[in-house]
Amino acid sequence: MLFNSLSFLVFFPTVTALYFLLPHRYRWLLLLVASGIFYMVFIPAYILILALLIVIDYFACIWIEQSQGRKRKTFLLLSILSVCLALFTFKYFNFINGNLRALAGFLDWNYPIGVLRLILPLGLSFHTFQSLSCVIEVYKGRQKAERNFGIYALYVMFFPQLVAGPIERPQHLLHQFYEVHDFEYRRVTDGLKLMLWGFFKKVVIADRLAALVNPVYDNPVNHPGVSLMLATFFFAFQIYCDFSGYSDIAIGAAQVMGFGLVQNFRRPYFAKSVSEFWRRWHISLSSWFRDYVYIPLGGNRVSRWRHYFNIFVTFLISGLWHGANWTFVIWGALHGLYVLAETVTERIRNAFAHAAGLDRVPVLLKSAQVSVTFALVTFAWIFFRAKSVQAAWYIITHLFSGFGDLLRRLPAFVSSRGRLGLPVPGSKQDYAIATALVVFLVLAQLVQRRAGIRQRIARSPTWLRWTAYYGLVLAILLLGVFENRQFIYFQF
Repeated sequence: MLFNSLSFLVFFPTVTALYFLLPHRYRWLLLLVASGIFYMVFIPAYILILALLIVIDYFACIWIEQSQGRKRKTFLLLSILSVCLALFTFKYFNFINGNLRALAGFLDWNYPIGVLRLILPLGLSFHTFQSLSCVIEVYKGRQKAERNFGIYALYVMFFPQLVAGPIERPQHLLHQFYEVHDFEYRRVTDGLKLMLWGFFKKVVIADRLAALVNPVYDNPVNHPGVSLMLATFFFAFQIYCDFSGYSDIAIGAAQVMGFGLVQNFRRPYFAKSVSEFWRRWHISLSSWFRDYVYIPLGGNRVSRWRHYFNIFVTFLISGLWHGANWTFVIWGALHGLYVLAETVTERIRNAFAHAAGLDRVPVLLKSAQVSVTFALVTFAWIFFRAKSVQAAWYIITHLFSGFGDLLRRLPAFVSSRGRLGLPVPGSKQDYAIATALVVFLVLAQLVQRRAGIRQRIARSPTWLRWTAYYGLVLAILLLGVFENRQFIYFQF
């Protein structure tokens, strides 16, 4: 079920009302049933796959807790292998199989294995990672195995964050299902405000930008450099508003019912380095890879070259996690190279900043660092969004093409009232609205430097608070794109 659908606007108030009306001892069952319905709207039969993985990890946790020595590791491996098998079958089989077929064709060998006609279960990478984190925490002795099967299933299936996170840890979420959450006006309204902000980011900003990005990236060869450049710039904000909008809705919906989910974004485009960007972007996934991949590999407690290897491999796996395509592998590798370059050149960059006097003008230094980081991240987004490596390469090599023609058409552009007179999708009005929305978002993010936007508004006079609330609602109604566009991260 999509958050930005009419069905959710009926589903969520109904579930919330029943949640507060029911006695506490029945609430977990309501949420479990509701989460099952929420998931089954996509492909009902796939609930069986989710159920099987839940059963395996539920018993793996108990057996690990009860066992000693090698048996504990055996049960841990059983859980990891079950997750890997599910991900391989639905997400990576055709990717690996296609590459093997291409290799066999190159070597002129016969390759008989065909393509699997399977649809990737919604949010498979998210709920498998959440379930696996519980198994690992039990294995590490940092969490007791959950004996109530229904509560454990709800931990994996909790509908606000089931299909796209945040990826929770058992220490943070499991105990909350046992707590009594009474109706509290302040908490409920705070959750609704965050949901409103999330809906604004999704249906107003992200989906409006999508109308300018998708036609270009779907057929890049039909567009000149200016179109490729604008689409790439707008995609950086599209994916941010799309994914952080989902997270805001998820966190807000959980808060309405009394549950606290972890923060998933913290103004990532104001990061001063790519390393800092990953401490601000998709925080729950970044911390997952840090704790369960990077640190077990040795982290930074090893030799210099092994440390570099650990960084690069972690980003490479992260890229592959996002999708079974070489574009995602390259995207992850690029970020790994960025972080390695930052690590290797840190002293040189600091010396240059000091020699140039930039360290004596902190605002200028920070602006330069933020701008460079944003440029690097946006460049990497090309591989994330492109349909193939060939398409990404075409975009990169043609970003600056056709600007002579653009200069010749500028007078027509300035005087036009409708279409731009340029080979780009959308009208002059579309680009004006898109630019205004991006500027508004950046300003709103600047306001949140010392306090969240909800806290800022809450401290404002009554007339200003309600002006902001009604303004967001009005913007959603007038500027929102109501086409049930799927969230980008649903495909992962």
